[in-house]
Amino acid sequence: MDDKKWTVLSSEYLIKRPWLTARKDKVRLPNGNENPEYWVLEYPDWVNVIAVTDDGQMVIERQYRHALGRTDYEICAGVIEQGETPEEAGRRELMEEAGYGGGEWREIMVLSPNSSSCSNLCHCFVAEGVRRLGPSHQEKTEDIDIYLKGREEVRQMLLRGDFVQALMVAPLWKYFSGLGR
Repeated sequence: MDDKKWTVLSSEYLIKRPWLTARKDKVRLPNGNENPEYWVLEYPDWVNVIAVTDDGQMVIERQYRHALGRTDYEICAGVIEQGETPEEAGRRELMEEAGYGGGEWREIMVLSPNSSSCSNLCHCFVAEGVRRLGPSHQEKTEDIDIYLKGREEVRQMLLRGDFVQALMVAPLWKYFSGLGR
C-alpha cells in the first residue's frame, strides 16, 4: 500500500526552545503539488497517567491553563525527558506532581496530539494500586491541586465535561469503557 509520504524540499526553523520548536517546510506531495509553507510544531513525547489507589480512589489534578484562560480537572501528565522510557516518565511525573507512586502500570494507548501539525506522541498509562509516598515536588511554574475521587465521581465528571484536555479525555473514556482496565 502506498504510504503517500511527502518529500521535504527545504526546512527552516523559526524558533527552537525547550518547550516549543516551530519549523516551516516546503513539501511536495506524491501527486506533484507543492506547499511552500507547511508548519510543524516539534515537541518531545508526552505521558499521562490514570492513577488509582488501592482503595479505588483516582488521583485527579486541577490547575490553571493559561492558553485557555481557565482552571480545569486533569489527570497527571508531563514531558518524557530525554533518556526516559514513557513509563519512567509517568512514574516521575506522578511523584513530582502528586506525591504518589508504586502500583501496577500498563500502557493503554498512544495518541497523536495533532498529527497534522505536531511531531510528538502521548503515551497513556493506567497505574493501579498507587499510594502516597511523600510530598509532591512541583516545578516552580506549577500550581496543582490534588484530589482523590471515586471512580463513579470521576466518570460523572467526564460525562459532564469537567475534563477538556482531549489527550486526557480519550484514555479516561477507554478506561471507563472497560477496555483500559
